[in-house]
Amino acid sequence: MLAIVERDTKRWGSAEPAPPSPDELLTRVANGDQAAFSDLYDELSGRVLGLVTRLLRDRAQSEEVTQEVFLEVWQQAARFDRSRGTAASWVLTMAHRRAVDRVRASQASHDRDTRIGIRDFESGFDQVTESVEIRIEHERVSRALAKLTEFQRQAVQLAYYGGFSHSEMAEQLGVPIGTVKTRLRDGMIRLRDEMGVTS
Repeated sequence: MLAIVERDTKRWGSAEPAPPSPDELLTRVANGDQAAFSDLYDELSGRVLGLVTRLLRDRAQSEEVTQEVFLEVWQQAARFDRSRGTAASWVLTMAHRRAVDRVRASQASHDRDTRIGIRDFESGFDQVTESVEIRIEHERVSRALAKLTEFQRQAVQLAYYGGFSHSEMAEQLGVPIGTVKTRLRDGMIRLRDEMGVTS
């Protein structure tokens, strides 16, 4: 048996080395390695595009933001700190931030156009009242979140403030995906009850 293994090893050569991890690739990108950047792009661009598309719901804008994210990865790779998380998490966090910024910019532009369009017909808009209402609603949500268990609060915040998928949350929290779904479902039910929302 040993002779067969030795013969096959000689015939086919030693086993192929494992491909570098995204962490290793990002470290090489920080040193200006363009091939590593290409490999990192191939490894993570699908996940980045998926996350961005979930938030923007516009394929063209999502592709544009994905390109911006990888430009930022190339420029900021030296800032990656392995002790604070994985390369994938770092890149996806960057992607989420950029997508949210794009949503906010788009919403701000839409809101600005709406205000300009109706300002001649609007009488006495009370900005102070609106600010107070927003602050009160924010406080209601914060109080309701505080009444969740820590695990439920984590799941709700990752899903709704972080934009993570169930599998990404499971990976980040180090728990099975079923556990993530249960925590999120229970958290949303309790949050709805605490805020007095009827379905």
